[in-house]
Amino acid sequence: MIMPDMATMLSFIFTDAPLSAGVLQSLLKAGVEDTFNALTIDGDTSTSDTLLAFATGAAAANGAPKISRASDPRLKAFTKAFQKILADLSEQVARDGEGARKLVEVVVEGATTKPSARKIAMSIANSPLVKTAIAGEDANWGRVVMAVGKAGEPANRDKLSISFNGIRVAKSGARDPSYNEKEVSEAMKAPKIQIKVALGLGKAKDRVLTCDLTKEYVAINGDYRS
Repeated sequence: MIMPDMATMLSFIFTDAPLSAGVLQSLLKAGVEDTFNALTIDGDTSTSDTLLAFATGAAAANGAPKISRASDPRLKAFTKAFQKILADLSEQVARDGEGARKLVEVVVEGATTKPSARKIAMSIANSPLVKTAIAGEDANWGRVVMAVGKAGEPANRDKLSISFNGIRVAKSGARDPSYNEKEVSEAMKAPKIQIKVALGLGKAKDRVLTCDLTKEYVAINGDYRS
């Protein structure tokens, strides 16, 4: 049960930096957009989501400057480190999905807008057929095309290009002329799979993280009792 908004996740981040509550809230709100809010395991959510950031201010005793404005240029290095922490934690969640064996990154580019790219990426990431294909180490690009289509966003089959781990398997809506089954099958054995979809419609792009859907996921959730 993990998908924005996180679902059954309790996450806490602490820093000794002397930042005001407003500054920290601003950093957190911006930071989760492409990390925790770009994460899904199975599309289901719950009511117990919490991600909190705390600034103790203890570093002020060692000369760290107190910052009360989000626009303060001294925040640049901290913001970069803060974003890195959020990205790392959200990736750990995807890697630790119930029964997961593979981390899956879905990249959608060439979309008309970023929200459109996000919706398409989530459609792919939440598709049981795509996720089971990954579990079976099958570069089934037809299932990816299906997930793109059901997203309800601008897309043109004849402009679609699809790659798995950098190997293009579909071009212009059809099987890539250079497709090599042995090469692709070997690539699908990797512990991390990147699915890249080029829509060819615009310049917007986005990416989300998920994992494969295995027999273990069914067993874990089938045996669960409340």
